[in-house]
Amino acid sequence: MPVDASDGGNKPRFSRRTALQAGSLGLAGLGAAGLAGSADAATSSANPKKVIFVFLTGGISHHDSFDMKPDAPETVRGEFKQVATKTPGIQICEHLPLLAKQTDRYALVRSIGTDSNGHELACHMLLTGRLDLPAGFSTAKVPTPNEWPSIPSQITYAFRDRQTKLPPAVVLPQPSVNEAARVRPGQYAGKLGPKWEAWHIDIAAQCPLGNGACPDCFRFDEDEFHHASKTIFNTPLLNLPSGGEQRLSHRVDLLKRFERRRLDLHGFAEGRKFDDQRRQALSVLLDAKTSRAFEVENADPKTLERYGKNKFGLSLLMASRLSEAGVPFVQVNLGKNSTWDTHRRNFINLKRNLFPYFDRGVSALIEDLAQTGRLDDTLVIVTGEFGRTPKINKQSGRDHWGPVMTSLFAGGGVKGGRVVGASDRIGAYPVDDKQTVENIAATVFAALGVPRHAEWTDFDGRPHRFYRATPIAGLF
Repeated sequence: MPVDASDGGNKPRFSRRTALQAGSLGLAGLGAAGLAGSADAATSSANPKKVIFVFLTGGISHHDSFDMKPDAPETVRGEFKQVATKTPGIQICEHLPLLAKQTDRYALVRSIGTDSNGHELACHMLLTGRLDLPAGFSTAKVPTPNEWPSIPSQITYAFRDRQTKLPPAVVLPQPSVNEAARVRPGQYAGKLGPKWEAWHIDIAAQCPLGNGACPDCFRFDEDEFHHASKTIFNTPLLNLPSGGEQRLSHRVDLLKRFERRRLDLHGFAEGRKFDDQRRQALSVLLDAKTSRAFEVENADPKTLERYGKNKFGLSLLMASRLSEAGVPFVQVNLGKNSTWDTHRRNFINLKRNLFPYFDRGVSALIEDLAQTGRLDDTLVIVTGEFGRTPKINKQSGRDHWGPVMTSLFAGGGVKGGRVVGASDRIGAYPVDDKQTVENIAATVFAALGVPRHAEWTDFDGRPHRFYRATPIAGLF
């Protein structure tokens, strides 16, 4: 449902349907009972940061973006040329000109491994922050309780006693799925149990077969594809018309009656948890600052121009606004249907359909954080679940490659203008300062102030460590 911008007033506006949706949002996704930071989750640093985690679902080609190999054989180096950046000695792809101008604000880690060449396992490893798999783990049905909890769910648990109306972790604008619409593992609460589910804001307009930055969709094998919706997001109405507060109150009373009935059926303790979640969902949507975060399609023209009026750019703008409003961790899934899974026409699709929107959106995010003074306190991470093969295949594409990838880190104390680690001469394996996705997770937890010895407890009562590796020291 598009945002209704017809009322120039500042009051939040809800439709009847939206008020009911707010209750369902709480029931479905706001699983934190109190939301964050007790003595158990006391910060491990004096100045905990916020984190914006940008997931390039499908796996970006490091050879053709941030770790180019111009001296490698033709079958490896590809069609793109590398260009000089703002930082002497650092070169990146010619088709990322805006990011080339900001290398002083970010660092590249060129030695991260995922330990799997399969999307399902690699996603589970990246998104949960651990390389091992639970006993009996299977990708036959996803999601299931037999997955490690996602990093957002772990954060929700770590911040469980923090008194705030905002969730500690948000995922947007849609889950990561493959081309058969199957959900990738590692995105939900798993063994932590549904009580600790992060808030999943699944509002991307439906475009069943579209890859990339809808409405600028594409198909891997086609030159044209038409977006299936008139909007980018199915954003609820977030402004109340005259008299709408009273109608909203009536809707809330109706929800309370439903809730009382449900309490009779399911017991007081469990029902109280859902009541808190519903109330939190309503408070988030009613708050002027947080409701503004969802109105990105109606942002001012200059902002839309800088970020790009597409799913990539506006998802990043939404993340920035939610972070500014006080959400500690925001994950942005840039793409679905394995958008970055460029087995075919890798160079055409990167140049035409992916890099322009990615370059613009990520550059705008970093620039805005810097100009508003928030970059020092906000860690931005941009990564796929793995890299891609050194050798270009017969379809002018690159296949899955778990041993090494490049990830971008900006803000949150990261020293810009540096490269951490290195891959070999053809970008196949790390040869210096090897890191894994467990190091990425540790870097996230440290930025948020999660204590180094903190543990989470699964639904069977077993303790698990948050940190399974050390933060990436070379970044700071």
